Amino acid sequence: MRRRSGLFIALLVVGVSACSGDDTGSSSSVPASDAPSTEAPTTDAPVVTEPPFAPVPPSASGVGTTTVEGPVTGGAGQIVFGTSAFDGSAFGYIEEEYFIAGTATSYTSATPLSEDGLWEVEAKDTAEYKTRIVVRRPATATDFGGTAYVEWLNVTAGLDTGPTWSLSWIDIMRQGAVWVGVSTQRVGVEGGGNAMGEFRVLKKADPERYGSLNHPGDNYSYDIFSQAGATVWQQADVILGGLEPEVVIAAGESQSGFRMASYLNAFAPMHDVYNGYLVHSRGSRAANLYCATNCADPGDPSDVKTPTVVRIREDLTRPVLNFVTETDVVGDRLGYRRAEQPDTDVFRNWEVAGTAHGDAYSLGIGDGEKGDGQADIELFEAQFGAPTSVYMGIIECAKPINAGPHTYVLRAALRALDNWIRTGEAPASMPTLRNNADITGYEVDANGLALGGIRTPYVDVPMAVLSGLGQDGGGFCGLFGTTTSMTAEQLDAMYPTADDFVAKWNEATDAAVASGAILEIDADAIKAAGATYGAMRAGM
Repeated sequence: MRRRSGLFIALLVVGVSACSGDDTGSSSSVPASDAPSTEAPTTDAPVVTEPPFAPVPPSASGVGTTTVEGPVTGGAGQIVFGTSAFDGSAFGYIEEEYFIAGTATSYTSATPLSEDGLWEVEAKDTAEYKTRIVVRRPATATDFGGTAYVEWLNVTAGLDTGPTWSLSWIDIMRQGAVWVGVSTQRVGVEGGGNAMGEFRVLKKADPERYGSLNHPGDNYSYDIFSQAGATVWQQADVILGGLEPEVVIAAGESQSGFRMASYLNAFAPMHDVYNGYLVHSRGSRAANLYCATNCADPGDPSDVKTPTVVRIREDLTRPVLNFVTETDVVGDRLGYRRAEQPDTDVFRNWEVAGTAHGDAYSLGIGDGEKGDGQADIELFEAQFGAPTSVYMGIIECAKPINAGPHTYVLRAALRALDNWIRTGEAPASMPTLRNNADITGYEVDANGLALGGIRTPYVDVPMAVLSGLGQDGGGFCGLFGTTTSMTAEQLDAMYPTADDFVAKWNEATDAAVASGAILEIDADAIKAAGATYGAMRAGM
């Protein structure tokens, strides 16, 4: 399978700007198109207000309908997404692109937004929009598992990418699930963000194909995301090739995770579009609600900014799984710990030991994933040879980057969230990472590994000290964490023989499966990778 790869995917995976892409561009009309369109019907499906969260279409109360065009063709003949084409044929998947258009509303608040997330918002302006969605789905209806993941595409690097897809796509396909990436923010469509990504901005990369698109600004992004989710339910016959979703889950990572936090606090109770939410690698704050001028003028009374600490409101009736790495929990840039909140009937927080915001899997290994176990071996071997540079040296870091289990636990998190929605059985409440008092680092064991958090064999039977912190170098390196390989003497002291290592590795893997942190199907691959330890040590 040919995978999307390149610097800009990496940058989007690790983007951290909470208000990246905020702007005030607007338009009063949507350019005409000759492509066929259909009008979405409304639905009278009931609202689910208490657990268990029965997998029925939400009511989408007050959400505007969209017109859909597509599948889109023309222009240069390829979908512009990330930096290269997608081919899922080896997995029985197809990719299609659609344009959705409608009238979006921006929102404001008469009172300052509060840390508890119990926000009351009111409509401000309306604008016509036309954006795109990318759909990846099983080609055969009988292969569809019933779940659709709708990802708020990340624009930190100046173009659209899907970090949650990049880290978990192999299991999304194993589920037979649909993935829908939404160009929710203006930067991905119109440009004006990070200059490095300008060559993949839709209207610049292929003006013929995307010239009719019109994004009025990020003040409208929240309503656009609601309308996109409603379209998945209401126009599945068009955009999903007739596949009928049973569960639709919203997801957003990093910059999009900040926006997901604001979406949950202001719009999820009002619109009720999604059955559940994955908030992936957010920090302590949330994205701004409304910005007249990119929220750059501290004295502009029309701006509605968020506090520096924002929690997810506690009166939600749809489940939320908050997933964070070591990099996300501490420090000044992200510092999720400042917004920490307890688990409830509708909220779970997963903090994963030994992981970083971006890592060796998301920055290279995952690009060659084929689901045949080879990528698992590569990640295992990276404990002794994690790269210091990524993408042909375009990004150079001072130390080997993190080679931790982020991808495995994220796959398990998505499955747990889906099961929670379908059965009412909440995921396990997981231990939190044990940070120091000033939230700058972690309490560590004798080897230097962080204590607490979700445990996997990568930290409980270590071959290296995996951390989300401690990296030096320019650009985004501070988000890539570190891998400090153990010496031969350390390894021999902990694992006198290869058989001893394998036995401990397998035991820790089984424990992670039992805790819900790793899927059984991934455990088999992790164990197979661990079985190569003896040969790898012999070659060191």
